[in-house]
Amino acid sequence: MKNYMKKIFGTALIVATCTWLQAAGIVSLIPQPQTMTNLPGEFEIQPGTKITFAGGAAEARLLAATLRQSTGYPLPVSPAATRPAKSEIAFLLDTNLQEKLGPEGYQLYVNINYVGITAATPTGLFYGSQTLLQLLPPEIFSATKVKHQFWTAQCVKITDSPRFVWRGFMLDVCRHFYTVPEVEQVLDLMAMYKLNTFHWHLTDDQGWRIEIKKYPKLTSVAAWRKGVGFKLDPQSTTAYGPDGRYGGFYTQKQIREVIAYAAARHITIVPEIEMPGHAMAALTAYPQFSCTGGPFDADHDGGVYDGIYNVSDEATYVFLADILHEVAGLFPGKFIHVGGDEVPKKTWQNSAACQAFMKAKGLKDEKELQSYFTARIEAIVNTNGKSIIGWSEIREGGLTPSAGLMDWIGGGAESAASGHDVVMTPTKYCYFDHYQSTNHAIEPKAIGGFLPLKKVYEFDPMPEKLAPEFSPRILGGQANLWTEYIPNLRYVEYMMFPRLGALAEADWSPKESRDWESFQARTALNEKRLDAMGMNYRPLSKAE
Repeated sequence: MKNYMKKIFGTALIVATCTWLQAAGIVSLIPQPQTMTNLPGEFEIQPGTKITFAGGAAEARLLAATLRQSTGYPLPVSPAATRPAKSEIAFLLDTNLQEKLGPEGYQLYVNINYVGITAATPTGLFYGSQTLLQLLPPEIFSATKVKHQFWTAQCVKITDSPRFVWRGFMLDVCRHFYTVPEVEQVLDLMAMYKLNTFHWHLTDDQGWRIEIKKYPKLTSVAAWRKGVGFKLDPQSTTAYGPDGRYGGFYTQKQIREVIAYAAARHITIVPEIEMPGHAMAALTAYPQFSCTGGPFDADHDGGVYDGIYNVSDEATYVFLADILHEVAGLFPGKFIHVGGDEVPKKTWQNSAACQAFMKAKGLKDEKELQSYFTARIEAIVNTNGKSIIGWSEIREGGLTPSAGLMDWIGGGAESAASGHDVVMTPTKYCYFDHYQSTNHAIEPKAIGGFLPLKKVYEFDPMPEKLAPEFSPRILGGQANLWTEYIPNLRYVEYMMFPRLGALAEADWSPKESRDWESFQARTALNEKRLDAMGMNYRPLSKAE
């Protein structure tokens, strides 16, 4: 009873603090900026407000389009005049700020007549505009016109830049398929929090989601299964084809559309093509690249299985090289994620061909066999002008020369110290498929575990024991949302929020500015923004 009353009192205090923040005109930003000074007065967006640019035209137009939805105001966009006009929002490129703020930093100045967003690059201008949106009433995020609302922003001076260059979110679209508009909605939500890397998990045992023109059965066969699986209600999702099969895929045209949508929001997409394990769907379509020849079943929900490529067969490398060549041609970013996790090595142990191959190559065990495979894949990816990144397990048997590591179960600090780029995404802090309460009866079904908001907020992407000279190798942090039990976008939203804001602050804001009480108060106001967008989220007031 004592703990319950403490929880009730704490929630009431947070709500009261949120109300006081709004009444006092104190800004509530997520993530917290590097430095901010409140100034007297407010800037009001009116029907006659102009948006101008001296560089950053696309960012200016995107802001205008966003503001028009909720305000209904015309907000014309034009090149900047010599002198600032009254009621003007100006985008200004200043390359001299590069040394001070880097490529993603910005300065935001708001007074009663004028808003100036200044940065060295269009990316910085975009992030400045995202901060401006959060200075306005929460209803600014509405997709439809809001009547009887004053669109005022507290006057401030902000200088801001991110702590880490990789601020990521991973969405698994293999267990359950999400449409292009749904993926684009996720990108919008990431942009609001200044996240810049979308890890798109496109292939796994339960579904292949990317069109590969050379291998059409990857989408005609591997993209579908008999039913929703995971003992879920078939009515919990609408991802069914005309023939009743469950699944879906993205055409290469759609992939390009999503990439362009992300780029406009300064988000890089990292595609994941799982290998050598988690390949059940692909092998359902092309069993000749397996160790056993099948048959295979993409309706598989887990456990011991044979969803692994035959890495002793040169034909497998040709198959994967063809796939990776098409993938590399679609995605402009540096990295292709090649998975590498949870490889069922017993299949290789039982394969006479794999055992003979290991002996011929002088490989002492299956870990070294996986390392050999990864090196072959790395060379293929490098030939296509890209670099590989993979899960913790790719370092087993030796990490290949130019590979990046995504640390979910360890190895990040060691890999950084040996000269490899690392993204930190430990299960303890970053797995959003885990429950948000120990009382599972009050939560929708999840995969297990317990990851409350406060735990995410405690995440520090920089390993404690890493020597300072290797710290630049830690690119940043990333949240992962595996979707075994998440068959629709509304459930995705619930698992994302409010935890994604905590992850964003861990990645962006200075470590010394971390303040749990402040974050709770800002999260309470942020709920109003999510309400305006129609998001489904876990309320801060809900018991853990």
